Amino acid sequence: MTSKSPTTTSPDWLENEHAGQMLVAEFLEPEALSIAQLAEKIGVAPERIAAVIDGARPMDAELDLRLGRYFGMSEGFFLRLQDQYELLEAKRALNGDLDRIQPRAA
Repeated sequence: MTSKSPTTTSPDWLENEHAGQMLVAEFLEPEALSIAQLAEKIGVAPERIAAVIDGARPMDAELDLRLGRYFGMSEGFFLRLQDQYELLEAKRALNGDLDRIQPRAA
């Protein structure tokens, strides 16, 4: 059975967590790991991780590789989180403009 409520199924109403928020909620908090501890373990400045967590800087490929290696995740895992975030934000910003574009006939 699918929900008929637009507030639970519409991407316009869903919270859009960026890669930094997911890093905190799914990896740092459960392991009681501080930003400084993680930075030391993966060989980057704590400010770099803090900027991603704060949303001031996007996840990049190098940080994705370091985090993926440390947490045992696939290469690209954190980049895909970032991409999903950016796509939904772009879709929201377009505010229906995409619907006015006619797809090219095959």
